[in-house]
Amino acid sequence: MKTLLLASTALVATAGIAAAEVSISGYAEIGVIGGDRWGDEAQFHTDVDVFFAMTGESDGGLAFGATVDLDEVAGGLPNTDDNGATWFLSYGAMRLDMGDTDGAYDAALQETALAGASIADDETEHAGYNRGNAGLDGLHDGQIARVSYSAAGFTAGLSAEIDDSGVDDPVWGLGLRYVTDFGGTAIGVGLGYQTVDRDVLADVDLIGVSLDAKFAGGFSAAINYAEADIEGQSDNATWYSVGVGYTMNALSVGVNYGEFDDWALNGAGSEDRSGFGLAATYDLGGGLAAHLGYGEGEDTAGQEDSYSFGLSMSF
Repeated sequence: MKTLLLASTALVATAGIAAAEVSISGYAEIGVIGGDRWGDEAQFHTDVDVFFAMTGESDGGLAFGATVDLDEVAGGLPNTDDNGATWFLSYGAMRLDMGDTDGAYDAALQETALAGASIADDETEHAGYNRGNAGLDGLHDGQIARVSYSAAGFTAGLSAEIDDSGVDDPVWGLGLRYVTDFGGTAIGVGLGYQTVDRDVLADVDLIGVSLDAKFAGGFSAAINYAEADIEGQSDNATWYSVGVGYTMNALSVGVNYGEFDDWALNGAGSEDRSGFGLAATYDLGGGLAAHLGYGEGEDTAGQEDSYSFGLSMSF
């Protein structure tokens, strides 16, 4: 997105200089969506998103900031799901993120939608995909605190999501990610763990791992695997997803597939589901891009598909 600078202030003190900056960017979509997901009827699609980013730095070198996504924030309540709002503090290699942000588990693992995008998220809304890497983020109120430390290609994180009602224990998360270059190929490895003890629903212990690579020539690939030990369930629940992507000049195309087996984190009984997604984007220049997407999945309720095509505008 192109950024328009709204305001910038600088405060000068004997101890040093502190600066603050506020910027705004925008994104819009128009097109057509259809398929089972939308009631088998073709529909017009329009969307507008406005994003504010605020950053600053203290005299002592402590960076801080906040972001607000106006497309999502409507309806958000204080101290609950922040719906597109985040806050951060960082000093050197240490960083604290709070709000509508990823837990340490999700932040460490690579998702498998690697290239291209659709205007209706067809490639990430099918039954076999999970945007949180099959993690537990959002199990309580969606307000997460994550502390991370990064050095020499490694990033380690610890996170918590508290149940405001006090009924269940917090969702605790650990994550470790390592990124390196191997003969011109960027390799990433992620390892994550989450756990929660609940009063009514089943306790869950979850572990996940991902491996991703970006090759010369615009190709990329990733695989993601998760296994959950769910209280009262004889067999562990599993999920895996694979994805490939290709980007060359203005064209980006991505394909992914995912499958759940005995997945019942919400206590509603074991569930098997699977699906695949396809997305393609062509950059027309100047912030304008064309998009095409398709998704198809199957679960206990049956089979469902979706498609979309249209244009996006970045400002």
